[in-house]
Amino acid sequence: MLVHQSTRGCFKEYFIHKFRAMLGKNRLIFPGEKVLLAVSGGPSSCSMLSQVQEGLSQNAHKKLRFLPGIVYIDEGGAVGQSVEHRRRTVEELRAVFRATGFPFLMVPLEQVLDLPSSVVLSAPGAPEQEAGAYKAAVDHFLLSDGSSGVTAGQQQETPPPEVQEAHTHSLQRLLGSARTLTAREELLNILRQHLLVHTARSAGYSKLMLGDSCTRLAVKLLSSISLGRGAQLAHDTGFSDSRYGDTILVRPMRDYSAKEIAYYNRMFSVPSVFTAGLDTKTADKSSIQHLTESFVIKLQADFPSTVSTIYRTSEKLQSCKGSASAGGTENASAFSATLISEQLSQTKSPGESRQAPEWTAPASQCCSIVGGELCGNRGGGGCSSAKASEPPPLRSLLCYSCQLTIKDMSSEEVLPQYILSEAERRLRRSQLREEIRDFLLEDEADEG
Repeated sequence: MLVHQSTRGCFKEYFIHKFRAMLGKNRLIFPGEKVLLAVSGGPSSCSMLSQVQEGLSQNAHKKLRFLPGIVYIDEGGAVGQSVEHRRRTVEELRAVFRATGFPFLMVPLEQVLDLPSSVVLSAPGAPEQEAGAYKAAVDHFLLSDGSSGVTAGQQQETPPPEVQEAHTHSLQRLLGSARTLTAREELLNILRQHLLVHTARSAGYSKLMLGDSCTRLAVKLLSSISLGRGAQLAHDTGFSDSRYGDTILVRPMRDYSAKEIAYYNRMFSVPSVFTAGLDTKTADKSSIQHLTESFVIKLQADFPSTVSTIYRTSEKLQSCKGSASAGGTENASAFSATLISEQLSQTKSPGESRQAPEWTAPASQCCSIVGGELCGNRGGGGCSSAKASEPPPLRSLLCYSCQLTIKDMSSEEVLPQYILSEAERRLRRSQLREEIRDFLLEDEADEG
């Protein structure tokens, strides 16, 4: 690639400035804070790693002040790779990580089967900072020692645990229970995010940095709407995601297009390692996610403003923080409209016996396994229902998108134990709440 030297220099300064401006504008990462970088080996996450390494170097104009670590989730078992193939990929990435001098973790996806139930709970986070807290923290950090870098001598390498063949088979059986590639990709995203959050919590990291690019987020926005995840779009595509409480997910690469990242990596020799996914070498119509990606990329080729337009739309989205009792948003949601339509379609003629509609969680209590908590976690308890002799099913605790994923599975028994245990606990809590319902004070009574 023949590029004038001055053009290279300007592009590099522009690329670096955009990364640091994104972090500086949001002011979520405080000096001295531990930040875990989720690196998959792809161009975007490796470029993110390069930007952090550049920002912590001695000759950086405005140095980054946090303490980075790296985590790689080995998903080879999910896509059916051999042990030797997985070992080669891990070794290639280990060489890349060692060159940075940062501590790193290599975690196989099979560990998700042994996670505790607490991973789907929103842990108490740090109290909200005051307006001048960030500047005060920077001043205190500079006066204390002024050092934020991690030298090669401080690097810690945690060897990857041995993966049991039985766990690999269980993981493959779990993903194989989904009948469509769309459901398998959704399920894999859920498991990956839970494992990343658990790893960050266990290692003492308060921030988890993801490498989602502008192009990737544009595809995610459209595919999430198609999959019924509209209520979670603000968290899934925004700069920060605080649904887990003590661990905040941040996306500093969200202003970069995939083309910008590819040019930068090529011009400045940023190493990356290809890792196969579930949709590798599949047709465009094999899944909703893959079809949406193909649609956006082809449209972007003819209309260069496609990705930026979709991305700017996602910036305007906000999550609903109000409760169902304040404002009555529960009955006015699109999810409730879907449930009403489903119940009306199942209504029989007056002469026939009418089947009771399936018990379903209120939309206001929806967020999911996907968002870091089973639906019904908001508000401090499980979902409530009309009194019934039979316990409500697992799907009653899930948001609409997760209900579709579970519905597409051949069996719910293959789900990880931490999900089943937490679901059982919340179902019991829901039944107990229903039993003492007549003795509880309503919000209207308290206000009177």
